[in-house]
Amino acid sequence: MTTVVVGGAGEVGRLLARLLLPDGPVVCADVRAAEIPGTVAIVADACRPSADLLGVLRQAGTVVFALPEHVAVPAVAACAPAVRPGALLVETLSVKEAVTPALAGAAASRGAEACGLNPMFAPALGWQDNAVAAVRVADGPRTAALLGSITAAGARVVELTAGEHDRVTAVLQAATHAAALAFGQAVVAGGADAEALLALAPPPHLTMLAVLARITGGNPEVYWDIQVANPHAAAARAALREAVARIDTLASTGDRAGFDALLHGVEKHLGDRAPLLRGLCARLFTMRLSARS
Repeated sequence: MTTVVVGGAGEVGRLLARLLLPDGPVVCADVRAAEIPGTVAIVADACRPSADLLGVLRQAGTVVFALPEHVAVPAVAACAPAVRPGALLVETLSVKEAVTPALAGAAASRGAEACGLNPMFAPALGWQDNAVAAVRVADGPRTAALLGSITAAGARVVELTAGEHDRVTAVLQAATHAAALAFGQAVVAGGADAEALLALAPPPHLTMLAVLARITGGNPEVYWDIQVANPHAAAARAALREAVARIDTLASTGDRAGFDALLHGVEKHLGDRAPLLRGLCARLFTMRLSARS
């Protein structure tokens, strides 16, 4: 049965289109043509679906909405009336609590299944050994088949509720990106150019520069949505501010005991995973150093 990927010209849409192509015809609908070998492209606005788009939606077994935050919910509402009973509706947003009720309502109105996905990696990296968050909204056999295809492609599927997803991604994404961008601003304020930094960079700094460059070279809309749309992102940023302020206070007052307690507290939180993470860090640093030389 046909799969329709709404937003098929985007990176996530292309990732899912290629994944689902072996299962049958894939139609990619977007405001610009999606040039993916083996798929059919339709130029259409999902918020105001054309007759062509409505026609393929009526034949689809799976409809993926790989769209930005401000477009996804209106697109689901506009396209849902054409969805056949038993079909699967999929969304791929980085924040789930807002879109999940809309997706659940659309699925209930059509007797359809619904599932939320969030690939926790840049699509260019591919599925192998990467994690995908999944929210089963209205479960069924098509949902199970989709998650099975993702697993078969080599990814780790981690299932959560919408609320759990947004709380954990506030730390995984919002806090991480904010910390990297704050580091970037400190780099700019420091005044040294990139060549000078790279000439002397120890492994931790080099790794942070690499993460920073990855973010600044990515899609700003994705990173903006993570900071703005996640209802828990503000609390994550506040915790980050407080943590930096605490380190500043400890250093300014010469509180070595407090600094030691801070390190021990974080080490305790990492638990038995800490040695594994240190091993991963050592391997990352070796790769960075080899690449630099």
